[in-house]
Amino acid sequence: SMLLGCLVSLLLILGKAAESRTLHADSCSFNVHTHELRKYYSDVRSHAISGDTEIGVKILDKSLIKNVQEGQTCCFLRLLLRFYVERVFSHFSPSEPHQLRCSSALANAFVSIRRDMHKCHCHCGEETQRQIDSMHTEFDKLQIQEAAQKAVGELNTVLDWLEGLGHKTQN
Repeated sequence: SMLLGCLVSLLLILGKAAESRTLHADSCSFNVHTHELRKYYSDVRSHAISGDTEIGVKILDKSLIKNVQEGQTCCFLRLLLRFYVERVFSHFSPSEPHQLRCSSALANAFVSIRRDMHKCHCHCGEETQRQIDSMHTEFDKLQIQEAAQKAVGELNTVLDWLEGLGHKTQN
């Protein structure tokens, strides 16, 4: 059943079965359970996408992430996590309890990555701030619930990028 999916993921995280990966953003490294993030996301994605009617607006364009400047990964990630924790997850409210639990689990995972990153000194350049501002601008074009739903629908891009951070420095 649906309920089981999210619960099983939770048990995996609590148990030893969850292998976390060390991701690297410039000089900052932190652990992420990318597999679990994917699992939670797959449980909420359909809801997020099915309710997204604003096809013309893209909050998190793939090109944005591709164009993160050298040395700005840490800053971009930190600002991106803040955006998702403070603006997106706080306004994303699927009606189904199961999806709500999974979106809470995602939000908590983002919060814990943020906590891990607090020890890092990320230098933020003007261009990076501009990129993040443009996300906020697109987000503000929509009603807050719609915007949050769209941003959750676009999380795929974030997860792909996060997973890529794990491969960069592994020889």
